[in-house]
Amino acid sequence: MSLPILARSRRTRATPFTARVQANGVKAYTVYNHMLLATAFASVQEDYDHLCQHVQVWDVSCERQVELRGPDAARLMQWMTPRDLSRAVVGQCVYAPIVDERGRMLNDPVVLKLAEDRFWVSIADSDILLWANGLAVGAGMDVAVDEPEVYPVAVQGPKAETLMARVFGEVVREIRFFRFKWLEFRGHPFLVARSGWSKQGGFEIYVDSHELALPLWDALWEAGADLQVGPGCPNLLERIESGLLSYGSDMTRENNPLECGLERFCKLDGPDFIGKAALAKIKQEGIARIVRGLKVAGADLPDCVEAWPLTVDGTYAGGLHTLVWSPRFDSYIGVAMMERAFWDLGQNVTVNVPGGEARTAVVCAVPFEV
Repeated sequence: MSLPILARSRRTRATPFTARVQANGVKAYTVYNHMLLATAFASVQEDYDHLCQHVQVWDVSCERQVELRGPDAARLMQWMTPRDLSRAVVGQCVYAPIVDERGRMLNDPVVLKLAEDRFWVSIADSDILLWANGLAVGAGMDVAVDEPEVYPVAVQGPKAETLMARVFGEVVREIRFFRFKWLEFRGHPFLVARSGWSKQGGFEIYVDSHELALPLWDALWEAGADLQVGPGCPNLLERIESGLLSYGSDMTRENNPLECGLERFCKLDGPDFIGKAALAKIKQEGIARIVRGLKVAGADLPDCVEAWPLTVDGTYAGGLHTLVWSPRFDSYIGVAMMERAFWDLGQNVTVNVPGGEARTAVVCAVPFEV
């Protein structure tokens, strides 16, 4: 049976690096922020092993930037998030959930403070550009809201710093975690941040030059030949083991940040933001569910695309949203949204596999512990 084809159109944009990604043998794509995002090269397990041992170059152009620029840029940025940004400094990256008027999650971006009046909101998979622009227009703010032509490339893995130093110089080693510097490549300054969607360490390069996009990509590969540089992408196994949640998979607009384990990023007695009263009420009344990990017994489970219902003695206990086999834990592990009565660590639950045999599972902390 032939596999379905992802039809390309203007609505599903390629990136400046798509030709190189294809040349490196990409096996599957998904669509993320209306752009192509690779999901596997060799296999999830082989890509994981390589990432944890060497260094990979990822095309993550789908991490679109929403730029806020102008006198009210800081005001608008703070209005969108419960994270207190008052102490953020130029050159800092800040994880900042974005919520709506009911306190529900709209996105969980990393905010880069480029200047006191200029921010890049590096978004997960949802359309924040129109939300930000609508808020600015409705409130009469003096701020420009745009999507600049910026295409991030991630360099991830334990050898990432060595590779980046060869291309950008030893100054790379001075960049602290979730900080960035403007570093030159062929005379052009690129924003380079110590960040990335893995726990293996690495950097993200915010590429804003089409002319230098492929020369930069090729330079990374040439400089990393003896480091066993390889192609990669956000890895399902690595990110679940590490407890990195994915907006749209593990959490959606149906959830609030308190349910998603993000309370430490919500200052409810701090600056005003959209949804502040709603979140304060939710906190006062107590959340009804929370993100937890699951270790699922058995083998040969299908891909978990839609949420799988979890039960305890026939009573609904939550939904399993993401699942992957982990040799490290010799078990399937996944991320679930557990109801209050069943979220205690060590709780046994039944996983109702669609079209298959029910499995037993145990509730765990996220990130997973050996």
